[in-house]
Amino acid sequence: MLHLSALYRFPLKSGKGESLPQARLDKLGLEGDRRWMLVDEASGRFLTQRADPKMSQLSALWNATGGLTLSAQGFEALDVAVPDADTDLRGVTIWRDSLRVPDAGDAAADWLSRFVEKPVRLVHVPLPRARTTEAGYGRDDDQVAFADGYPLLLIGQASLDDISHKVGRPLDMLRFRPNLVIEGSEAFAEDGWKRIRIGDVEFRVVKSCSRCILTTVDPQTGVRDEQREPLATLMTYRKQENGTMFGQNLVNDGNGVLEVGMPVTILE
Repeated sequence: MLHLSALYRFPLKSGKGESLPQARLDKLGLEGDRRWMLVDEASGRFLTQRADPKMSQLSALWNATGGLTLSAQGFEALDVAVPDADTDLRGVTIWRDSLRVPDAGDAAADWLSRFVEKPVRLVHVPLPRARTTEAGYGRDDDQVAFADGYPLLLIGQASLDDISHKVGRPLDMLRFRPNLVIEGSEAFAEDGWKRIRIGDVEFRVVKSCSRCILTTVDPQTGVRDEQREPLATLMTYRKQENGTMFGQNLVNDGNGVLEVGMPVTILE
């Protein structure tokens, strides 16, 4: 039987992920997922592990106040409050999108600038300032926080097992940074899904996920693989016209709570 076998949230874009037994959904996907982002202080352009693999070792997790707790080896932990939605707005760029979002303040910026060893700012996106998803996929009112393009990413466990077998060693699912992991299907069965239901919530499968150099960073060490694995192997059998695909982007139609172990129903 198909079931939800894992839930992951990434509060800070390109920071460490956290495994959850349950999670609430809102308009932007998993509550708290990728609502924070690092940007270059001068240009406002977003930063990720693609250029800064060290970010994989940065823990930025939700705390009891609803804000963020920053921690890393050799650094004292810092609690960051959610900034006011309409104060200290900063112009930022993520891919082709430009938007104005609240800055989290100097203390967070100083802490993170020391960690990444260059001047950066930490920003937050409240729902009213969220982006819309890519035109031509999904619906006009679909929104996304600071994820690359869509609110949720799903991967089948069998698909990870398949690439692990081809690479010749077990691969950590966190290399691919999904929100939802499904067990019980064949490898890459998710490629053919259009709509699914988990619990009381329905999801639209809107687009395959094109993978990049970020998958070659070991999430446990922050070290990039010299042989460019698993991306190199993925390119031998998952490369399509629009990229090397692994996983499916989803949009949730409605809110609700997800729990690990819930059955998954393929609707279309």
